[in-house]
Amino acid sequence: MRRGAVKRLILGLAVSLGLGSASGGAPRPPVPPGAAPADSLIRPGETHFAHLWQLTFGGENAEAYWSQDGRRLIFQSTRDDWPCDQMYVLDLSSGRLDRVSTGKGRTTCGYFYDRDRRILFSSTHLAGDSCPPRPDYSKGYVWPVHPGYDIFTARPDGSDLRRLTDTPGYDAETTVSVDGRWFVFTSLRDGDLDLYKMHPDGSGLVRLTDRAGYDGGAFFSRDGRWICYRAYHPADSAETADYQALLSRNLVRPTRMNLWVMRADGSGKRLVTHQPGASFAPYFTPDGRSLIYASNWENPTGRNFDLYLVDVQGGEPRPVTRDPSFDGFPMFSPDGRWLAFSSNRGGKQPGETDLFFAEWRR
Repeated sequence: MRRGAVKRLILGLAVSLGLGSASGGAPRPPVPPGAAPADSLIRPGETHFAHLWQLTFGGENAEAYWSQDGRRLIFQSTRDDWPCDQMYVLDLSSGRLDRVSTGKGRTTCGYFYDRDRRILFSSTHLAGDSCPPRPDYSKGYVWPVHPGYDIFTARPDGSDLRRLTDTPGYDAETTVSVDGRWFVFTSLRDGDLDLYKMHPDGSGLVRLTDRAGYDGGAFFSRDGRWICYRAYHPADSAETADYQALLSRNLVRPTRMNLWVMRADGSGKRLVTHQPGASFAPYFTPDGRSLIYASNWENPTGRNFDLYLVDVQGGEPRPVTRDPSFDGFPMFSPDGRWLAFSSNRGGKQPGETDLFFAEWRR
């Protein structure tokens, strides 16, 4: 085959796989109909964003996680007159949006697995049709860890719903290793908020953390060898008493958290960040050398959360976003070209959270 023909063949394959364009080799963005260019919302200092698109407009939309083929996002949203978060799947090629949860209770933490033939999410719908009660903020800002949460699996259209966990207390915050062999999740099954892993059929359960405090929001590295997570571990007896008192009411205080990594078997635990405030939602960069995450460490008493990068070995955080509101829940697409995240930027109403994705510039 001649060199020119080989070049055309390679370029054609790249275009068909979404890796380039016939007009110049630039990556083709997975922009669904209805998405809007949002480069005007790129703030000074956000040098990692070559381009930005807004995917949702209004309401509360968060934790958008990619399918393995990079063509869909699953996320939780309060919209369409549903009183609290339900689970949705967005097809990026067509713009089709489907609610895939029951419409009852509250849902959280959706994820694709089994080569995109299944999804999982946590839901309280078996504990009651209505939304769980909102937390009591009289003792400060707290997160609920509703005991009615269990993990469920379904097809990507929401059919064939099956229950995966049936233990007393909170089971949520589930993600999946790239090879699909392991789920990692947070559970209260042994009396504390710890991390566990299990096979998709529920076998092989392993407790990964056992230190007093809250361990959660875990993700596997792409090679499956490491897990990153957020944690709050009480420093003294007074903090321990406060933590346990809140936990007895199914609450946690998330105002102080840092990031950790450990091997996939739970060994080699290592603190990565040590800043004040709350650092959460870590995700490995495609090369596995850094974590991208959300934090308010520059203003620990405020609500301005930005995205940062930090080496997995630790070090000084490097800012990714600079919007003066909330940016969180980052996840790279499987090919590493795109970053999905949630943000208050450009919102028309206070507290409005929308989904964005950016073309990533290293």
